[in-house]
Amino acid sequence: MGSFLSKTKSSKPSPPEKRSSTTSTMAPATFTHFPSAQTAFKPPLIANENAFLGDIATSEPLDPTSPISAGFYRLEKGTPLVYTYTYHEMKIIVDGEFDISDETGKKVHAVKGDVFYFEKGSKITFTTETFGLGFFVGQRKEGGA
Repeated sequence: MGSFLSKTKSSKPSPPEKRSSTTSTMAPATFTHFPSAQTAFKPPLIANENAFLGDIATSEPLDPTSPISAGFYRLEKGTPLVYTYTYHEMKIIVDGEFDISDETGKKVHAVKGDVFYFEKGSKITFTTETFGLGFFVGQRKEGGA
């Protein structure tokens, strides 16, 4: 976990600042904002006629050995998607609904607000009677789904 700033002094030293690749000055780490991503980003078709997935962010340029990538997965009514994870992933359902099952027989009707952890090696089946939209973060390179 990261560190929190407080009004009290810490006895721990501050971590070293990152150096810019173009100058010798120190630059603090920052964040990236994706306004209205849930509604504005349209993931591309990846499988069948109804499964869409696209990455919107990745840490790969800053951490090529242990990158994480994040984006949206949308499934519309139609062919179930069967997917074997080659990486660890967390997913939160942000709209609609999914029926999610695995090879052990575990089944869940997922709705907005539900959070899932998919272990590397798990074989998951996604289906829906309407549509579902999930936001994911996976321990993989960009485009590695």
